[in-house]
Amino acid sequence: MSSMRTNYCGLTTEALIGQTVSLCGWVHRRRDHGGVIFIDLRDREGLVQIVCNPEQAEVFKAAEQVRNEFCLRAIGTVRNRPDGTINNNLKSGKIEVVCDTLEVLNPSVTPPFQLDDDNLSETTRLTHRVLDLRRPQMQNNLRLRYKVTMEVRKFLDELGFIDIETPMLTKSTPEGARDYLVPSRVNAGAFFALPQSPQLFKQLLMVANFDRYYQITKCFRDEDLRADRQPEFTQIDCETSFLNEQEIRDMFEDMIRLVFKNCLNVELPKPFPVMDYATAMGVYGSDKPDMRVKLEFTDLTAVMKDVDFKVFSGAANMEGGRVVGLRVPGGAREGSGMPRSEIDAYTQFVAIYGAKGLAYIKVNEIALGREGLQSPIVKNLHDAALAQIVLQTGAQDGDLIFFGADKTKVVNDAIGALRVKIGHSDFGKSHDLFDDAWRPLWVVDFPMFEFDEDGQRWNACHHPFTAPKDGHEDYLETDPGKCIAKAYDMVLNGWELGGGSIRIHRAEVQSKVFRALNIDAEEAQLKFGFLLDALQYGAPPHGGLAFGLDRLVTMMTGSDSIRDVIAFPKTQRAQCLLTQAPSAVDEKQLQELHIRLRNVELVEKA
Repeated sequence: MSSMRTNYCGLTTEALIGQTVSLCGWVHRRRDHGGVIFIDLRDREGLVQIVCNPEQAEVFKAAEQVRNEFCLRAIGTVRNRPDGTINNNLKSGKIEVVCDTLEVLNPSVTPPFQLDDDNLSETTRLTHRVLDLRRPQMQNNLRLRYKVTMEVRKFLDELGFIDIETPMLTKSTPEGARDYLVPSRVNAGAFFALPQSPQLFKQLLMVANFDRYYQITKCFRDEDLRADRQPEFTQIDCETSFLNEQEIRDMFEDMIRLVFKNCLNVELPKPFPVMDYATAMGVYGSDKPDMRVKLEFTDLTAVMKDVDFKVFSGAANMEGGRVVGLRVPGGAREGSGMPRSEIDAYTQFVAIYGAKGLAYIKVNEIALGREGLQSPIVKNLHDAALAQIVLQTGAQDGDLIFFGADKTKVVNDAIGALRVKIGHSDFGKSHDLFDDAWRPLWVVDFPMFEFDEDGQRWNACHHPFTAPKDGHEDYLETDPGKCIAKAYDMVLNGWELGGGSIRIHRAEVQSKVFRALNIDAEEAQLKFGFLLDALQYGAPPHGGLAFGLDRLVTMMTGSDSIRDVIAFPKTQRAQCLLTQAPSAVDEKQLQELHIRLRNVELVEKA
């Protein structure tokens, strides 16, 4: 392989028995067994056992000095391990290397943690990220990430897509999140923005006749963080001309299917199921439902309009209110049902999402009617309502029914989260309410706009460049709430892997959308004039899709956070603990940028 190394440690196997090898790596563990020193030497491919005998005086002396994470070069002969010492968990587990030469390439100070310690805090890991990245789990995660990107590139290359870079310093445009701004030294008082996505540029590339574009690129959004968000993230960004929604979905469904097959040897279903947005929200309370969970909403709004229980009737008669039931099979079954402590915990859980409580009914024996139902709320529900609850939810003896009643968003968020929580719980898994498999889904027919009650205006659900369904253009000016978008999301096990749409390619339609968003002609020209101008030059019909690479690899590795598949991530406070960024800069730099800082305390209070 090189003048220093002939083989990787983890790939040194019985095929090399009798041969002399030169290996380089780090000391994973050193063991002194009464006169013989064993060193587990680690590199990117795994471990190999190095044997240092006292007969080799210089080797043995060097081995006595080494400690964990020393960087070594070992030259020796490959032989079979003695009987009873084979380690079947290692590729190299049937052999060992008898060391003839041991060279310390670089010693190490005592590391802050052992690399095989599984109980590390994330703060420790991110502070010492270089050492954390040496751990086999992180090595495997980043190598899988590389493999995924290579499969994507090969797939797209074969279909005639070309990789085109778009600017990192661009114009600030309203796209949904806060921009990261970059002050211009040359143009005093002016700012660049880091791109939230390459959205506008990839549309311009379609107008420029690059009909199949892709890019694996960084995007930047200054928004509140959580496990699946970072201030900078990587997007597989794709755009194509002269294809319709179905053709674009089919193409990229094939891509994801190929990635899973070649990277994980997993066969995803063909074709992926398709669900419209209204069904997803109505049945699961989410536009990215986890289809592994076998629980569904039953809409009971109409049933509850005339009941005495004001929590239900108030929501049912409220404009924008909703009442739903969530049937949990076996939840009230004697001996194996859900304990009261778990029900109480779920009441606290839904409060996170704005729910004021969590009503429930235990279905003990349907044949007894009202007497067979157990709950404090039963006395406030008339017989007809109780009968409809049982009928419409499909409840059986031993079932438990939870209820959500409030504004539609609160109900969807709270009971949607409860559905997933129960499905993933020990109870859910033991009662066959969870199917541990890969469950992809397309969600389509999203609304174009959502109404902002605080601002009393319409906002774009995706972005303002999404095309409306054919025949819905007139709604842009008469009733934006009725307008359905040519938009589609790919969902996998409750995560949005990617989303896209057919774009607006006619300037007059784009102007109508801006007007619906209360963006007048002057503001539109100021912020998007370059796009509007380009659309006038025979812009082709076009559309695309962007995947979150970090999310995709997170799912494929089974990691809890996208930070585990990014080499140098930020914390939830958007800080890099390794480099201590962001950090203060000196006054000279600020002066060159024509920037003066206000009092930090005043900024925090503002």
